[in-house]
Amino acid sequence: MTKLSSRHIRVFMQNSTSPIISHIKNFLDYLDIEKGLSGKTQENYSRYLDRFVKWLKKENLELLKPHELMPDIVWNYRVFLSRQTMGKNTHEPLKKSTQNYYLIALRNLLSYFADKDIISLPADKIKLAKQDRKKAVHFLTVEQIDELLKCANGVDLPGLRDRAILETLFSTGLRVAEIVKLNRDQFAKAESFLELNITGKGNKVRTIYFSDRALTHIKFYLNKRDDVDRALFVNYRPGCEKLTDRRLTTRAVENVVKKYVLIAGLETKTSPHTLRHSFATDLLMHGVDLRLVQEFLGHSDIGTTQIYTHVTNQKLRDVYKKIKEQERI
Repeated sequence: MTKLSSRHIRVFMQNSTSPIISHIKNFLDYLDIEKGLSGKTQENYSRYLDRFVKWLKKENLELLKPHELMPDIVWNYRVFLSRQTMGKNTHEPLKKSTQNYYLIALRNLLSYFADKDIISLPADKIKLAKQDRKKAVHFLTVEQIDELLKCANGVDLPGLRDRAILETLFSTGLRVAEIVKLNRDQFAKAESFLELNITGKGNKVRTIYFSDRALTHIKFYLNKRDDVDRALFVNYRPGCEKLTDRRLTTRAVENVVKKYVLIAGLETKTSPHTLRHSFATDLLMHGVDLRLVQEFLGHSDIGTTQIYTHVTNQKLRDVYKKIKEQERI
């Protein structure tokens, strides 16, 4: 049996007797170093746990230690979350899915305690709120996609860039956070159909594919550029030429999509993620297996891809009807 040094014993005792709040910084470092989660994910965990910290302080529990976190305290926190609203100017309650984000953050904090041998409530004691049935996925038909693309017909640099963005979103199914990371040197030798390996959500590497049409519009855009910026999609707002990094932000890409959605007269809730849904729906409509769509989208769990049952169910109905019609012949 390994003998613990006095230093290890002191650290263990300190960790066990320190308030939960004091462990959060180390937990976020743990997500970075040992779990390899992205900076954005760490930011989200920090934000979700910040609400828990504020609640502890409001309840005079800021000195609560890991081993003192009892099920009744967790229950009171769940009640608190259920009574929160979506914003200051609305009475709409916090969605069940959003409540679960806060609970998942707390659950992962408890998993961290277990991993570090800090006595605490088991993570599986944090039960998630039962969610309502998923709403239908919002996607565009091929005809609506064509209308959207036709509206992005500018011939100046911003116009060519916008068309290239829209084509890329529908051609690849990229998340908006992934499209802003693309660099122009990735397209230097591309003449036709192109495949790229990208690192997406959760540091998962997957292959994405660009259609000839998407590549054509990317080339139109790149051939007109005379700058040396590394990013594929850059900002052209007045004054941006003075910036050292003109790479578009995710918000900027969302605004590009919103601009042409309004011009095309489509539903205002259409976003870059709608084009991702449209990409997946189009693949399924063309008979691509759901498992392959999972790979295209970079989903770790097939359950996430199953939100597209609006397509698979329709295809099952069509197959069934065709079989039954043949039986009657």
